[in-house]
Amino acid sequence: MVYESMGSSSTSWAGRTYSEVAETATAEGSVLVLPIGSIEQHGHHLPVATDTILVDAVAELGAERVADDVPILVGPTFWAGFSPHHMPFGGTLTLEFETMLEAIEEVADAALDNGFDAVLLLNGHGGNKSLLSAATSTIGNDHPEAQVLGLTYFDLAGAFMDDIQDSEQGGMAHGGEFETSLMMHLRPELVREDAMDAELMDEPYDRSLKGLLEAGPLGVYRDFDEYSESGTIGAPEHASGEKGADIYEQLGDELEDVLREIHEKNSG
Repeated sequence: MVYESMGSSSTSWAGRTYSEVAETATAEGSVLVLPIGSIEQHGHHLPVATDTILVDAVAELGAERVADDVPILVGPTFWAGFSPHHMPFGGTLTLEFETMLEAIEEVADAALDNGFDAVLLLNGHGGNKSLLSAATSTIGNDHPEAQVLGLTYFDLAGAFMDDIQDSEQGGMAHGGEFETSLMMHLRPELVREDAMDAELMDEPYDRSLKGLLEAGPLGVYRDFDEYSESGTIGAPEHASGEKGADIYEQLGDELEDVLREIHEKNSG
């Protein structure tokens, strides 16, 4: 697959006229997806836009799967994330927590003014999770007429990754088997396969984060240079484009189910 540019998808807000946006927004059970990524280091082998590229692609895939049955649009991807823990490596553009929260709130406010029945904040960066949880609450409180939901797309992979993952625990963390496989499928020209320097995650607290889908109940803050010299945590050597295609299609299945449920619960 070749990753499509902004506005070319049939479900892209950016490619619609304002009257077409309004027509979709005011249809019964309408859904808006707002993808939210980041610009941050992903080691020596992946581009800094990895999170933004991946969440945008997954959002468009899920929306296109339901477009024949659901009035749905995907907003332009919010590319700046909350990434202070990546700053020691350089290449990272981060916002302050309060600044990003306010920006997401204002984008959602303007979008919902078009008349959408529901908005899904679709997150693509682990460091955004607490912020998007807060935004779901604040936007929902300000817009009681709409259903406001939040989801981190890679959490959907918990339903199927046991059948795909070849690396040991921690192998799918930052820039590891999961993200590298998806990028090898979606944007192979951006993957430096000869520069996959990485380390498995070594978090000393037993109940803390162990990997992408292995979150523990204990939160710990660390700059990423405490985990890895290269900035990559995981096992990208287990990645492949074929594996990425499988992950991508199954993420599409999972997100399709979520979007159909949102539509059904906000119709009538």
